[in-house]
Amino acid sequence: MESPAEALVHALRDAGASVATAESLTGGRLAARLTEVPGSSVVYAGGVVSYQTHIKVEVLGVPQDVVDTHGVVSAECASAMADGARRLLGTAYALSTTGVAGPERQEDQPVGTVFVGLAGPAGTRALALDLSGDRAEIQEQTVRSAVAALADELAAARSRAGQPAEDSGLG
Repeated sequence: MESPAEALVHALRDAGASVATAESLTGGRLAARLTEVPGSSVVYAGGVVSYQTHIKVEVLGVPQDVVDTHGVVSAECASAMADGARRLLGTAYALSTTGVAGPERQEDQPVGTVFVGLAGPAGTRALALDLSGDRAEIQEQTVRSAVAALADELAAARSRAGQPAEDSGLG
């Protein structure tokens, strides 16, 4: 049986689509999950690990006013990170992760506050997550949620295009 990451890579390949990542709290784990799938180089362009705020602003193009107004632990920052990765790497889709993995609060947000950004042809959105567990568990849950979010988006795109939505096995 295919893993969720394998199913996602195959769905991207079948759609002729590419993906990039912009990661903060997952520190490259999302990129690692995608690239552990054989043949992922056909769909995965690359990523930016933007752990420090200035990298989010200077490399990914997150507007400073987003950081000043909403903080880096926000839906607005996750969306801007995904947009920046998509633009920077020239892909059809981009995923981003930002939030608080712990052990302490950040920007007055509790541990487990996470946002996954998804940018694609249909627009950009952010998924808010309220996770629990230790740092590694929060990071793992975030990676799984990001993979599932893009898989759901690809299924929705197939449906919008009038193609039957196949069971991705990710549910």
